[in-house]
Amino acid sequence: MGRKIRKIDPKAWLACGLALWLAALIGVRANAASAVEQAAPSEKKPAAAPKAPQGSSPSAQTPPQAGAAAKTVGEDTCLTCHDDKKRGYEGSPHSVKSDERTPGAKLGCETCHGPGSKHADDPAANPLIRFSKEKPATVNAVCTTCHNRGDHALWEGSQHENRNLSCISCHSVHNYKSAQKQLKGESQRDVCITCHRDKIAKLDRSGHMPVREGKMECTTCHNVHGATNVRLLRKGDSISELCTSCHADKRGPFLWEHPPVRDGCTTCHDPHGSSNERMLITKPPLLCQRCHVSTRHPSTIYDSVLLGPTTPAPSVRVYGRSCVTCHAAIHGSNHPSGQRFIR
Repeated sequence: MGRKIRKIDPKAWLACGLALWLAALIGVRANAASAVEQAAPSEKKPAAAPKAPQGSSPSAQTPPQAGAAAKTVGEDTCLTCHDDKKRGYEGSPHSVKSDERTPGAKLGCETCHGPGSKHADDPAANPLIRFSKEKPATVNAVCTTCHNRGDHALWEGSQHENRNLSCISCHSVHNYKSAQKQLKGESQRDVCITCHRDKIAKLDRSGHMPVREGKMECTTCHNVHGATNVRLLRKGDSISELCTSCHADKRGPFLWEHPPVRDGCTTCHDPHGSSNERMLITKPPLLCQRCHVSTRHPSTIYDSVLLGPTTPAPSVRVYGRSCVTCHAAIHGSNHPSGQRFIR
C-alpha cells in the first residue's frame, strides 16, 4: 500500500511567506541604522572666540550701532525751536492732559511727529513728520490712531478719503479758526465751500434756509467722516429716511401714497436752498404739471401767457397755494376718501 501524501493548505503557505518577509525587512533596517551611527561625524565644539589684545578700548571691540532708533526728548526740547507752534497748540483739545487719549497726556509733540532725539541733534539730516508735506494716507494713518471711534469709525473707504482728502484738509492742530472741532475756517460753511460751492451758493437764496439762519449745520444731515448709506447721510439708508427723522408727519406708509413722495423728498424739494416757498425746486402749479400734464383739470400748461399780469382771466388754480390749496394732503392720505389727497 503506497504512502499517502499530505497536502498543505494555501493559507498556511501565505502565512509562512508573510513571516519570512517581515523578518527580512527588520534585518535590513537594523543594518542600515548601525551603518548611519558609525558614519556620523563626531560633534565638534565651537572654536573659542579670539581674545582682544590687551590695552584695546571697549569701542574697538564692539561695532557702533549706526541704525539705533531715535528716542523721545520731551515737549520742552521741541519748544526751544518751535515756540510758534505752542501758541496754537496750548489750550486746544489736543493739549488737555487730564484726558488720557490726548497727545498732551502722552508724549506731547512726539505723539504725532515721532521721537525727536536725532532731529534735535541734526534737524536737517533727520526731519520729523511734517503733515503739510506728507501724503494724505500718511496723515490719516497718524490721526486715526486716536480718532477711530464714533463719527470717525467709517473714515476708511469713505467718499472723502477716496478723493484723497486728509484730516488737515479741514482741520488744523496749530492754526485753527473755529470755536469747535479745530476747523480751518470760522464755521463749517467756510470749510465746505472750498469744494461744495454749488451747494453753499444755494444757502443764500431767498427762501427759508435753516443753515443760513444758524439753526442747522452741514453735519446735522451729513457725517463727513463716513457713512454706510448714500450722500454721507447721518441717519437712515435713504434721503427720505433722513428727512422724516425730523419731519415725522410726512413719514408713511399712507393708505393713499403720492408716488413722488415714495421716490424721495428731493423730487420736489431742494434741501440746500431755494427761492421758492417750502424749498420747492420750482413754483406750483408748474411743479405739479411736470407730471400732471393730462388730468381731469385742463391739461394746458400754466405758462407766462396764462400767469402774466396782463392775462385777462387767469385760472383760479394759480391763486393762494395753487394745487395744494385743494390737494392739501399732498404727501399722502389715510382718509378713506383721500385718493385725490384732498383730505
